[in-house]
Amino acid sequence: GEVCTMINKKYSEFLPSMQSAEDLVAQVEGLSNNIDLLKAGIENEVQRDLNVAVAEFTELKQQLERDTLVLSVLKKLQEFDTTIKECNSALQEKQYVAAAQQLEKARSSLRSLESRRGFELKILKALGTELTVQTQNMIYHLGEEWQKLIVWKLPPSKGSGSLEALVLSELHLHTVPPQDEDTAVPPVAAVLQALAVLGELHSKLKDFGHLLLQYILKPLISHPSLEPVPEEQPDVFILRFRSQELALDESSPMEVFEKIKLVFEVLHRHLLNVPLEQPGEGRVTLAELLGELIWEELSDCLIHNCLVNSIPTNSSKLEQYKEVIESTEEFEKALKKMQFLKEDTTALLKYACNVDSHFANKKCQDVIMAARNLMTSEIHNTVKITPDSSIALPELPDPASGDHVKLPRVPSLVPNGTVSVGSESRLSPLTLCLPSCRISCSVQQLVELAYHTLLEATASTDLCCVQLFDCVRNIFQLFYEVVPTYHRENLQKLPQLAAIHHNNCMYIAHHLLTLGHQFRYRSTGVLSNGAATFVDLVPAFRRLGMECFLAQMRVQKGEILERLSSARNFSNMDDEENYCAANKAIKQVLHQLRRLGMVWQDVLPVNVYCKAMGALLNTALAEIVTRIAALEDISAEDADRLYSLCRIMVEEGPQVFTPLLEEDKNKKYQEEVPVYVQKWMTFKELMIILQANLQEIVDQWADGKGPLAEEFSAAEVKSLIRALFQNTERRAAALAKIK
Repeated sequence: GEVCTMINKKYSEFLPSMQSAEDLVAQVEGLSNNIDLLKAGIENEVQRDLNVAVAEFTELKQQLERDTLVLSVLKKLQEFDTTIKECNSALQEKQYVAAAQQLEKARSSLRSLESRRGFELKILKALGTELTVQTQNMIYHLGEEWQKLIVWKLPPSKGSGSLEALVLSELHLHTVPPQDEDTAVPPVAAVLQALAVLGELHSKLKDFGHLLLQYILKPLISHPSLEPVPEEQPDVFILRFRSQELALDESSPMEVFEKIKLVFEVLHRHLLNVPLEQPGEGRVTLAELLGELIWEELSDCLIHNCLVNSIPTNSSKLEQYKEVIESTEEFEKALKKMQFLKEDTTALLKYACNVDSHFANKKCQDVIMAARNLMTSEIHNTVKITPDSSIALPELPDPASGDHVKLPRVPSLVPNGTVSVGSESRLSPLTLCLPSCRISCSVQQLVELAYHTLLEATASTDLCCVQLFDCVRNIFQLFYEVVPTYHRENLQKLPQLAAIHHNNCMYIAHHLLTLGHQFRYRSTGVLSNGAATFVDLVPAFRRLGMECFLAQMRVQKGEILERLSSARNFSNMDDEENYCAANKAIKQVLHQLRRLGMVWQDVLPVNVYCKAMGALLNTALAEIVTRIAALEDISAEDADRLYSLCRIMVEEGPQVFTPLLEEDKNKKYQEEVPVYVQKWMTFKELMIILQANLQEIVDQWADGKGPLAEEFSAAEVKSLIRALFQNTERRAAALAKIK
């Protein structure tokens, strides 16, 4: 029974909890169904609504962006329109700067419109056109104003470079505002600033600068007689010229600087002193802008047409040049003060301060020009030089006389009476002397030029000294190149010129030996170390003279042989025609030699003269000997006629030796002919053979020890004997003795 009770108790407790659990399950199932319904509802309806909303939102956003863009474009278009309108009204009132600024504003509006991508409006093209028209209109107005402000009265273009025309040029500046009306004429600043804003100022100034250079500044530099005359009137400023009658050919830099400065001062007062806002550059003055445009050309012109001419040509005037340097500095300072030049501009001053180098350059140029003129002048204008003529030496002051530079006194290094190049003792009379001869005046002047240039060098600064020394070397190298080429034809054709040229070269070589040395003690600087020498050029000059003269000798020898070739080999002289031909040939040769003897007379040094004439006479004699010795048959009459032809040569040959003008002094040289003519004795021996009998010939041979053996070989003598004598016992005996 107790068990039963327990079970009942348990059961009665179990039932209600089971009941509530079932209820709970039912509730959960219901909830789950609700959720499913809700989920289906969300998936079907709410999601769709949401998508629609998002799409709407995006569309609205794009709409807004589009509207904003259109609005800003409209704003820009409105801005553009307003600025153009304002520009127009400003232009009406001649408010040029405001108008220009409005135009620039319109330009930037248009630019920002054009920069929008995907937004090509047809209207933009029209706006661009409108802007261009407005800009051109404005530029035109400003141009008109500019032309009212700055008026050029120029000469007619024909002959505008002449002085008469230039005097008529005038520049009128209407930049002075009239007193009575305040703003009717816009002040110059407004026009300029407006041009600057539009970016048009540069080209206007460029034109103005060009005219200023062409009609005012450059004429003032190149015409010393022109003077600028500024004239101020109440409403206009005029700049014109006056021409002075008695002006120098060249004005000093000081005067030119003064005139140019005056022009800039008045321009500065009436036009250039205008401050401007340059887009992208900040504040500048008109003077600065103009300076940038024309200074380079102006400074070039000042250097080449003014400073160059003022460079002194000799070193003594270099001192006075300081004045030029100072005025150049003042001039640059003045232009910098007017802001025409930037602070660091020093082209002119640099040039002026570099005067030493310019002096040397100019000097060298002048020297080389002078030298070239001398070299291309006539060779045949000559001057006689003798051993005691020291024409070409300028007086070289004593090293101790303190001329130009203080130098240590040079002790006498050599006993007196011999060569000393100091001044203690004179040279012994014939040391390093040239024999008497004639040289071209131009060459004497050339050597003088070299001496004077070196003299100048010793008084100059080191830099200058080296340049001048090189210049002198150049003179001689130039001679070496120019003369033989320039005078080539005459040197080949005219024996006298060849002789003079030979002397010229020897004369130059002679001076080159001592040229550097003579200046050694005159200079403390570069020339004093002995490196400044010309000795290396000596052999070349000697060779130059020799080669030219030897070429002439070859020509003359050729002519002699040519003439003798018409003598029919001197054979068969018993034939009258042959004899005449030979006689004529010999007369022609003597005539040629006589003519040469005359053209070389007093020109060549005596020793050269005698050697040259001797060599040519020798050519003739040797040729005659060769021809006669080669004959195979000489009849008695032939022999007589050959002898008489040879006698003409022996009698008249020496008379062609006339080295000196004084007749009586030439005898000595005519008697010395055997010394200069190698074949003289040979020729005399040949004449003896032509007249001798067999025995006399054998005696002259004297077993190979006689005078005949000195001049002819055994074979030659035998050949002559066979030609002259018939084949007899006596001839055979004589031939046997010649061996």
